[in-house]
Amino acid sequence: MLNALDLAVVCATGLASAFLGSVAGTGGTLVLMPVLVIYFGIQDATVLITVGNLAANISRTVASRRELDLKVVAWFALGAIPLSVLGTWLFTISAPEYMARLLGAFILGVVVWRRLKPHPPPQRGAVWFLPVGAGFGFLSGLVPGVGVLMAPFYLAYGLTRNAYIGTDAFATVFMQVTKLATLGAAHFVTAAVVVNGLVLVPFMIFGTLIGKRLLERLPERGFTFIIEAVMVVSGLHFLLRG
Repeated sequence: MLNALDLAVVCATGLASAFLGSVAGTGGTLVLMPVLVIYFGIQDATVLITVGNLAANISRTVASRRELDLKVVAWFALGAIPLSVLGTWLFTISAPEYMARLLGAFILGVVVWRRLKPHPPPQRGAVWFLPVGAGFGFLSGLVPGVGVLMAPFYLAYGLTRNAYIGTDAFATVFMQVTKLATLGAAHFVTAAVVVNGLVLVPFMIFGTLIGKRLLERLPERGFTFIIEAVMVVSGLHFLLRG
């Protein structure tokens, strides 16, 4: 059980991660995940981040419900659900130290990817999200935080602002529900994890609701630099120490 100070740190980080995700549509997991791993370990942290992000994404979906692209969501979910089961199952049988190092390498890779900003091939229809969903469903089950890599695919399709944020959130809900069910079947969802997850949920929802109103006042370059610096330090920590 966390003491009051540690609990405050976790909840504040959860609020900040949802705050970021509500504006950028992604990236919040890479802020919250390192903190959860430090306090709970890679396995419990994965369950907690799934519960917290599920709450945040449901909130984003409801907030943008009038601008959802349901065709994209349907094709994405069709590919993501079965592969998410496979990726999550592989996670449950992997050694925690190995997964922590994989997480570290992934976080560092995301920073490099953000700087290079590659562009996906042009898309012609929503059906294109079937293989995209399959790929990201597998990666999401195996490594938390892959949502940041999905942004260019939605943008290339033409989704912007609330349509992008809401559609991405709704599609991600299917992956997270599948992942949570698979983790539960593997007995990763314990009573203690559920309690900690429920404590985190209201902060994730609150961070989502206030994100757009407050984040616009911060200098974009400075905020991005701080986030990426945290990601680099966290990535190196997990990669080198496991």
